Amino acid sequence: MVNFKVYFTAQAVKDSKKAARAGLKDKVMVLIEILKKNPFQNPPPYEKLLGDLAGAYSRRINIRHRLVYQVLKEEKAVKIIRMWTHYE
Repeated sequence: MVNFKVYFTAQAVKDSKKAARAGLKDKVMVLIEILKKNPFQNPPPYEKLLGDLAGAYSRRINIRHRLVYQVLKEEKAVKIIRMWTHYE
């Protein structure tokens, strides 16, 4: 099976620093490894987003924070959009 390439928006890079400071780096890394293998793997569950983020998906990092990503099927790539709460 071909692995998906993962890349990050500038916002996701900023969020990754916050997540690391909050002690969530290990959880984020596990999710990213899953996305590399199969962005549609279930479990852990994912949600298809609506509204401004239509076409993107999210997975829980913890109760408050989510990893939001887009799957670019033709490029076999996953674009990480956010890794922090959308409530801030």
